[in-house]
Amino acid sequence: QEAIDSLRAMGLGANDAILYLYVVDELRKLTGVVPIRRLVTARSDTPVRDLAIREMISTSPDADQEEVAKLVARYDLLAVPVTDVDGTMLGVITVDDVIDVLKDEATEDLYRLAGVSGDERIETPAWEALKKRLPWLGVNLITAFVAASVVAAFEHTISQATALAVFMPIVAGMGGNAGTQVLALMVRGLALGQIGASNVPALVWKEVRVALINGLALGAVLGIVVLLWFRSPALAAVIAIALTCNLCFAALGGVFVPVTLKRMGFDPALAGGVILTTITDVMGFLTFLGLATLVLLR
Repeated sequence: QEAIDSLRAMGLGANDAILYLYVVDELRKLTGVVPIRRLVTARSDTPVRDLAIREMISTSPDADQEEVAKLVARYDLLAVPVTDVDGTMLGVITVDDVIDVLKDEATEDLYRLAGVSGDERIETPAWEALKKRLPWLGVNLITAFVAASVVAAFEHTISQATALAVFMPIVAGMGGNAGTQVLALMVRGLALGQIGASNVPALVWKEVRVALINGLALGAVLGIVVLLWFRSPALAAVIAIALTCNLCFAALGGVFVPVTLKRMGFDPALAGGVILTTITDVMGFLTFLGLATLVLLR
């Protein structure tokens, strides 16, 4: 009852929502937390120490705001106390603050997946936007030369079977789209702390199975279209197998690229898209044109 009376005496406004009460000793060291519902439903003569939860989740003042957001999401908290190394109570971070952080972090990851600076907005001046976007477009141009060199290596094959040029973008593009789907899931999982060394093999097995089924289904459809169009069973088989293989490569890259970048200390959302696109383009062209060389020409 004394705690309730103290709250009344504080004269809190309508916007001062009380979610938890934090119990501290004479030195302001945090000793427990009391949910407000537990306080108001207990007998008036009950000591606060009997209501306090001793196993508490807290954070340090130096913790990254994204780590605090992970704590709130993982333990379904409405507020997180901030304590120093001695356990002294310094303040509280409420869930409305965390929502703002999550929104900003989600926006930043989304922008980085597209190769856009996290602080760019629709009202950013054209010159500033140019300076932020041009470097990553330059990196994309360099990696595009890698894929182009693979195509150049099969110039003779393409000249002998010009139909290959029609379907090369399909194999590479489908691989890129499939890889981006996996990459988006992995970046989100890494950001939320849901991915570790223990579950990476299971994720690989799942994504490869999904890619294999998708590849067989889409490859069969594409093979039928090619067969009806060019009347070439060999070309139909080549493009169906190449598409299936590239989707599997995309699944592997979608899992391992962000995990590897994270372990190396790089932001997987920022660099993952460029690397994954290069992998799917190179492997798509190499598989498709390599099979075409073996099957169609020899």
